[in-house]
Amino acid sequence: MEDNCCSNNDKKEFFGSVSHLKPFASTPVMQNKKEEAACCGSPPGPEYSRFARPGYEICGFVEDFMDTAAGPVPKIRTQLSMADHAMSVSARFGIGRDSYGIAPGIYCTGTPAADSPVLVTANYKLTFDALRMELSSVDAWILVLDTRGINVWCAAGKSLFSTEEVVKRVKTSGLDKIVSHRELILPQLSATGVSAIDVKKRSGFKVVWGPIRANDIKTFIDAGMKADESMRRVTFTVSERLVLIPVELSFLVKPTFLILLGIFLLSGIGTEIFSLKDAWSRGVMAAFAYAAGIFSGAIVVPAILQWLPGKAFSVKGAVTGIIAAFFIVMTLKGVANTWELTALFLCTTAVSSYLGMNFTGSTPYTSPSGVEKEMRKAIPVQALAGFASIVLWIGAAFIR
Repeated sequence: MEDNCCSNNDKKEFFGSVSHLKPFASTPVMQNKKEEAACCGSPPGPEYSRFARPGYEICGFVEDFMDTAAGPVPKIRTQLSMADHAMSVSARFGIGRDSYGIAPGIYCTGTPAADSPVLVTANYKLTFDALRMELSSVDAWILVLDTRGINVWCAAGKSLFSTEEVVKRVKTSGLDKIVSHRELILPQLSATGVSAIDVKKRSGFKVVWGPIRANDIKTFIDAGMKADESMRRVTFTVSERLVLIPVELSFLVKPTFLILLGIFLLSGIGTEIFSLKDAWSRGVMAAFAYAAGIFSGAIVVPAILQWLPGKAFSVKGAVTGIIAAFFIVMTLKGVANTWELTALFLCTTAVSSYLGMNFTGSTPYTSPSGVEKEMRKAIPVQALAGFASIVLWIGAAFIR
């Protein structure tokens, strides 16, 4: 699994690839200049921002720079542009997701002063965007850590959003020269990777645990940096689950090409050694069963997760898989024999169970130890069902 656990908190996380991005990084920002009548030829092109530097580009979300004792700090826009939305959609579908990050360091919103709050976040662009969208009327400093383009929750679990990185970024950013207080607001979901005591000892900054969701940050700050129970509770609603489906499906694109190739090759094996006609006719049936497994495991399971029986996600996936497999059998019972129908039933169920289990990494319902325990039990059963499906499918061609 890629960072499936990462997926769930792209929009939820309070705070937002590798950090080899240029300090001003990504899309040039130009200041439009009024067209003037030129004595010769067309008018001159747009004038570049006064902040442009040789060898650097300014990110589209940077609108200005603020002078501080530690040097100029990028002032960021709190409204997402069409380009931001387009890139976010691409990341949701797994396109460019592994390099969707921003340069770590210190940023700001509004016109922060020395006593303004410091919000700490990861350098995953979706998380960074989720935070800045909620700061339209907030004067704040944003300290972005180098989490290798991974969101807060997963980065904390991978020791990337860590005590070491917080301390390092505080020192390299010159934060102590910018603010007069000594407090950092960290997202609650980073708590597994950060020791508040060690951060205080090594940097002099006290850690204040902020809310889970970005849309609670204003309320949290206005309340004197105090979170109520709702701000501490992780939710996993239908909409929060459905938003994960595109990236889950994107992981299947490459293996699906190989699986479909194998399906059509195996479907052609028979009494004639290999039949192109059977490869097509039987291959379509098998591909149909495989697609049903994907639909039931990667789409239906997250959509109706809380209503499915059982605690194990592999069981939940098997339940939806059995239902989908039943419809496959009823649809194809007139053109496939008993052995073929049995093979298709096992195929759909095994695929759905595996993909349902794969979803465990995207939820707050499970723990790493629980996931490992379930996988040790479920994968052998899924593999056995898949192997039996292949044997029955090939064997059925010899007994028709």
